[in-house]
Amino acid sequence: MSRGLPREAEELIEGEPLMAHFATSHEDRPHVAPVWYRYESGTLSALITGRKLANVRRNPRVAASIEKSSGGSAEWMVTIRGTATVVEDEGATREALRAINPKYGADPDAWTGNTLVRVDVGSGTYRTYD
Repeated sequence: MSRGLPREAEELIEGEPLMAHFATSHEDRPHVAPVWYRYESGTLSALITGRKLANVRRNPRVAASIEKSSGGSAEWMVTIRGTATVVEDEGATREALRAINPKYGADPDAWTGNTLVRVDVGSGTYRTYD
């Protein structure tokens, strides 16, 4: 278990191909965009580019919100706050592509122009809805 996310929350976000709404800061204002991700051992990995990547390079404090819903009704939600690290290693990026893309039904070698970012979870919350 990560120090900031209960195991029950980790189990919710580990498997299914759900979108994470990835929040960064741009000029002291939030910038939120959907991303594909992989969660493992207290770390959320995503492949990003553009504004998200530029924002992380300037300010590594990020957040992510992941929700499972059905017919517009939320089943559960997990919020993560942490510190992002930009990984400039081609081998690690290729490995992440091959782990993340198939989860979402995409070619393992698609979107090679994205950059790997790993978020170490500092804190998080979750809630289930009955």
